[in-house]
Amino acid sequence: MAKTTQVSPLAPETFPDIPPIAGVRAATRACGVRYKGRTDVLLVALDDDTQVAGVFTRSLTASAPVDWCRKSLPGGVANGLIVNSGNANAFTGRLGEDAVEQVVEAVADRLACRPSRVFAASTGVIGEPLNFKAITDNLEALAGDLAPGKWHEAAKAIMTTDTFPKGAVKEAQVNGVKVTVAGIAKGSGMIAPDMATMLAYVFTDANIPAPVLQGILAPVCDRTFNSITVDSDTSTSDTCMLFATGAAGNAAAFSGPDDPALADFRAKLEAVMLDLAHQIVKDGEGATKFVEITVTGAENDRAAKRIALSIANSPLVKTAIAGEDANWGRIVMAVGKAGERAERDRLNIAIGGITIAANGLAVDGYDEAPVTAHMQSPEINVAVDVGVGNGRATVWTCDLTHGYISINADYRS
Repeated sequence: MAKTTQVSPLAPETFPDIPPIAGVRAATRACGVRYKGRTDVLLVALDDDTQVAGVFTRSLTASAPVDWCRKSLPGGVANGLIVNSGNANAFTGRLGEDAVEQVVEAVADRLACRPSRVFAASTGVIGEPLNFKAITDNLEALAGDLAPGKWHEAAKAIMTTDTFPKGAVKEAQVNGVKVTVAGIAKGSGMIAPDMATMLAYVFTDANIPAPVLQGILAPVCDRTFNSITVDSDTSTSDTCMLFATGAAGNAAAFSGPDDPALADFRAKLEAVMLDLAHQIVKDGEGATKFVEITVTGAENDRAAKRIALSIANSPLVKTAIAGEDANWGRIVMAVGKAGERAERDRLNIAIGGITIAANGLAVDGYDEAPVTAHMQSPEINVAVDVGVGNGRATVWTCDLTHGYISINADYRS
């Protein structure tokens, strides 16, 4: 079991005050799936006809719960969600599939719904069979504890190496009706796009049909959870799901995900998901710096993102940031290895808003003092223009410290 006890220095001061969302009830329990003396299972009950959308890992060794969710998602309706922390139920073969089926069918019995309307997730150690009875034997107690508004408890129950629970909330207007968008997430290590070693669950009382929800969620996910990286490693368990109970009662005759009536909802959903994504980076294993990297002037947005991620994932760049060293030569290296077009003699680099390299050369006589001061702050901004076109992208990462090694060297012990 991971031995992280000290809260990240980048953690928010408090967990947000998230109101209950009509149609959503939750319960948590210490079931001993792996961890001892802490809650490790989350059960969520959703009102009938709750619409659902999801985005999952692109890993070719995806976990059994991810396979189950992918199979069930086209139905578009959810009545339940069951999540355990400590065991990923990944690379467990038929045993893993059986475990998911046993858990999902037991939850469906409790919630009086079809198994295909129960979604599941597991996070933790890979390659160990899941003791599903630790979950199913506790379902009666979990179902008895279901209640609205248990966001903080829910966020804590899904943590693994996380040092703090993650939540976010916004209000939006849909066709003149106020709706709430609230989410919880977990993630700390094995964080890279496609998506991250993360679970994220967003709930709303908006009335939005599943196909429209899916069309909204996927691009927002690309700009948020698929734009963060801690260590470049893509997890087997990544899951982001959006549930809409419809309890707000707004009119729902939308032309599609880009319908103007959904503009505020899309913006607030993105704000919630970006907040959660940033919290994951700020809880990066061993992190002491939160780093924003913006690349402009690329051939297109896709190329800009590849270059930005090349910088963000470079151990040399990340350790320089940990050491508070404005070593822009490492940034040049990372741009060059990205495999995307970049004009060496038009390359511009700024740190903390101060240009330190322009047109492929160090700025003659630039004052390093404010750059050094910026490198000592907990939030670092890096901007790179590669002088090719109009492509632009922003990604977020953290520094790389010895804490990352300490956490991951004994994760299974």
